[in-house]
Amino acid sequence: MISFGFTKTHKQERQFNFFRLALLSLIFCFISIYNYAQDSIPEKEDLTEEAELKFQNFFFKALSDKSIGNYQKAIENLESCNQLLENNTAIYFEFSKNYLLLNKTILAKEYVTRALQKEPNNIWMLKHLVKVYQKENNLEDAIVTQKKVVAISPKEKPFLVSLYLYNRDYDKAILLMELLQNENALTSDLKRIKQRLNARKVPEQKVLKLNDISVLQQKFEKDKSYETLEQILKISESNISILLKYSKEGIALFPAQPFVYLMKAYALNSQKMYKDALTTLKNGIDFVIEEQMEVNFYLEMANSYKGLGDVNEENKYKEKAKQLKS
Repeated sequence: MISFGFTKTHKQERQFNFFRLALLSLIFCFISIYNYAQDSIPEKEDLTEEAELKFQNFFFKALSDKSIGNYQKAIENLESCNQLLENNTAIYFEFSKNYLLLNKTILAKEYVTRALQKEPNNIWMLKHLVKVYQKENNLEDAIVTQKKVVAISPKEKPFLVSLYLYNRDYDKAILLMELLQNENALTSDLKRIKQRLNARKVPEQKVLKLNDISVLQQKFEKDKSYETLEQILKISESNISILLKYSKEGIALFPAQPFVYLMKAYALNSQKMYKDALTTLKNGIDFVIEEQMEVNFYLEMANSYKGLGDVNEENKYKEKAKQLKS
């Protein structure tokens, strides 16, 4: 008989090591679930020992089910918890989380509102309510709620900036970013956004009532101002060679101005250089802030894809523009 050198002792040792590994895995799993639920574990109330054991069993099953995506099953376990202990804040909070994960925002809002009636300054529940409002695209109420969060924890200001930006409240966003900058708390991403927002706020000047392109060209050679460039581009729509020349120069001088990218793409599309036009539009859309400008970008992208014969992409960007208009 061939011997592989394994004795009974080796076998037992391997079995013991396997058992120890399984036990450690179980312990880590329990710790993970516990940490995941720290903001939700209910306080003990007057329950019999048997009822309390049942309650804890259902509650941790609910947390476990939620962690693996079985949200409906988690809700069923929470209903069992609610039968044992009614009107519990933590149970309401967990109901709301699972309903939001199921995209049932009305129920999610109802349950977190019940919880907040008992604990109106609970920051975790307020932050969750902000998510519910975002899911509903109700940015006004999301902003109001996030202000309450900021009142409790000032470090939550950057997310309030994000909500202002989503809601196109650019002036409020800039003011808050300036406050954060004074506090040395403005992130690098927000700094870039602030620069883009400030770049679009060029001083309002009287528009030159000039249709003579040569006069504007001479003026631009002297002042190199964006206002003069914009007038050149606007009156040169039918002169593709001038449009292409000045839009290229405009991108070099004013890389954060989306209008020059749009005009260059228009000129390239007119010359049937559809791929180059798309590249230009994709480079410039990051600087777009105003809704109408975004619509124009999508329509020009649709023209590029039409020229390339890509009907699906053409229709996709036409639909994007249509949704923004509505």
